[in-house]
Amino acid sequence: MSDDPFAQLKAVQREGWSLFAPLELFTTIPAAKLVRFARVAPGETVLDVGCGTGVVAVTAARLGARVRGLDLTSVLLEQARQNAAIAGVEVELTEGDAEALPYPDASFDVVVSQFGHMFAPRPNVAIAQMLRVLKPGGRIAFATWPPELFTGAMFSLIGKYLPAPPPGATPPASPALWGDAGVVRQRLGDAVKDLVFERDVMITPSLSPQHSRVALEATLGPLVGLVHSLAASPERLAQLRAELDGLLREIFADNHLRQSFLLTRATKR
Repeated sequence: MSDDPFAQLKAVQREGWSLFAPLELFTTIPAAKLVRFARVAPGETVLDVGCGTGVVAVTAARLGARVRGLDLTSVLLEQARQNAAIAGVEVELTEGDAEALPYPDASFDVVVSQFGHMFAPRPNVAIAQMLRVLKPGGRIAFATWPPELFTGAMFSLIGKYLPAPPPGATPPASPALWGDAGVVRQRLGDAVKDLVFERDVMITPSLSPQHSRVALEATLGPLVGLVHSLAASPERLAQLRAELDGLLREIFADNHLRQSFLLTRATKR
């Protein structure tokens, strides 16, 4: 029996995120922005945590970096292998947990994550692991969703509909808190220096807010599971969909969504 209190949650995440691959197209341009922001250079060793289908890992490898990627979901890793093969680059891919990185201390020049490590239920454990495998003087960089903007608000909306944890159970941390610069500063603490933040925007083509919501219901891990769980409660499901449509309308114009994200970079002391 696992001694990880979030083992069951991670099993659910592993299954839910298996449907994410169709969304990779929209994350490829942000991936290039993250790799540039992280200042990845040829010959550097890079770890992509929560690599998904490998858009960041392949982008870094195409620059000449020696890249490893890790993700919970084997289905996404298979897509990442295909992406690396098509691009003609080598990326070493491993199925694993951001809270238990299977690499020695000080293994990498750069550790990155694009909307990945933020879903680890224990932020202090995940960031400690990412810093552990980073060399002193190495760079950590990640892209996350600010809590006050669309994607952060969507995570909060999803959380509102989830059942309460059992009495005494520790709930997982909200992934959206990784998009709060103040929270990030606190979590990184004295382990880093030269902390830098930037904002950027991901553009997602869409025919209507409702089209976007249908696509998210079919591909976004936490929402996939929630919609399935609400199938027996049609009134609550309709309410969830109406609220989500309302959030989407706020960022929809000219047949696209504008989703702002936060970039963080720091150097390990």
